[in-house]
Amino acid sequence: MQFKISKELLVQIEQLIHQKNDKELEVLLNDLHHADIAEIFDELEIEEAIYIFKILDSEITAEILTELEDDVREKILQGLSAKEIAEELDELDTDDAADIISELSQSKKEEVISELEDLEHAKDIVELLRYDEDEAGGLMGKELVKVNENWNVLTCVKEMRHQAEHVTRVHSIYVVDDENRLKGRLSLKDLLTTSTKTMISDVYIKKVDSVKVNTPNVEVARIMQKYDLEAIPVVDEMGRLVGRVTIDDIVDVIKEEADKDYQMAAGITQDVEAGDSVSEMIKGRLPWLLIGMVIEIIASFVLKGNQAAFTKYSTLIIFVPLLSATAGNIGVQASAIVVQGLANGSLIEFSKNYFKKELLVAMISGSIISLFLLIFHSIMYQQYQVGMAISISMIVVILFAATLGTLVPLFLHKNKIDPAIATGPFITTTNDVFGIILYFAIARLILGF
Repeated sequence: MQFKISKELLVQIEQLIHQKNDKELEVLLNDLHHADIAEIFDELEIEEAIYIFKILDSEITAEILTELEDDVREKILQGLSAKEIAEELDELDTDDAADIISELSQSKKEEVISELEDLEHAKDIVELLRYDEDEAGGLMGKELVKVNENWNVLTCVKEMRHQAEHVTRVHSIYVVDDENRLKGRLSLKDLLTTSTKTMISDVYIKKVDSVKVNTPNVEVARIMQKYDLEAIPVVDEMGRLVGRVTIDDIVDVIKEEADKDYQMAAGITQDVEAGDSVSEMIKGRLPWLLIGMVIEIIASFVLKGNQAAFTKYSTLIIFVPLLSATAGNIGVQASAIVVQGLANGSLIEFSKNYFKKELLVAMISGSIISLFLLIFHSIMYQQYQVGMAISISMIVVILFAATLGTLVPLFLHKNKIDPAIATGPFITTTNDVFGIILYFAIARLILGF
């Protein structure tokens, strides 16, 4: 059964903390998964969370740290000494330990590293801290199983047993040469069914997918998703095996990227969470609101410049909101599909065939909408020429919106700008202005005002 936090459980935990009943608290929490305990921490006062953290075994608390929300983890780390933090990091894989230590101040970081008992572990963490967090080097862990191509199967098995003691989960067995350059991977089946005297160079699989330390994390995620990989080896500029990225790290990348794209589509310019301060929320949300305001002011001037037409053809103004909303929706739909295609690799660059397909969809959709609009206007107002002007304008504006929605994300992507920007206010507000300009330009041509 899936764990769910209940009010009764929280009250019970709070009472045990108040009573300082550590033994009962341990019994209550030790049966829970570390992710469930992290969820409980998010609901407690920070002093209560720190109290529980200090009475639980470091094997459990280390895993809890990796599951906590960033702001909660930051506060808990502030309540721990450098030695206490080091004890937690000694229990974690190098990638998780590096992620946590990177959140500390420089002085605290140095203190914690000096307190780490496992010198090899500390060395690996320091190495990982050199890499950018948005690249494969910043995602990878150092824990892996590798064998030399010049070993025989018997030596290989002995070495693998020793290495596996330090690896939580063995996804693959990598083969390297004497210079630690990645040569391929080893099948467990081949290892078990081959003579112990057989050389690894005779049985290993030479084809192996890998990424470089500077490969962007979203590209790593795309490769692993495409080839259904649970882990992928990471090599340096010389092809030497330096680590591996596992599926749990990629899930985090996909989630963060989805959250970022969702917020950008909503017009939020920087990462904002529910727990952020008012000032941080304003910084993330205000810029596009101001840009939208400026663009809509421009649109209002376009309307003001056509006031004379409203006196003679009053229904023109009635359909402006409909035109803006429809163009905005068409543009957002087109851009959303392009951004999705760029994200999953199904669309890499500008494609004439796809562009024609998008225009055809817009033409058919626009024609259907415009036909309904013409019939509605003719029945309601009996101004057939005005209805024709509005309907033709609608088709043109929809085609323009589809073109903008398709080309802008591709342009942004080509210039190394996140195309997700184009799925939100940028498209809708831009379509507002140009849609209204086109609307009145076509109406002026047909009606002659």
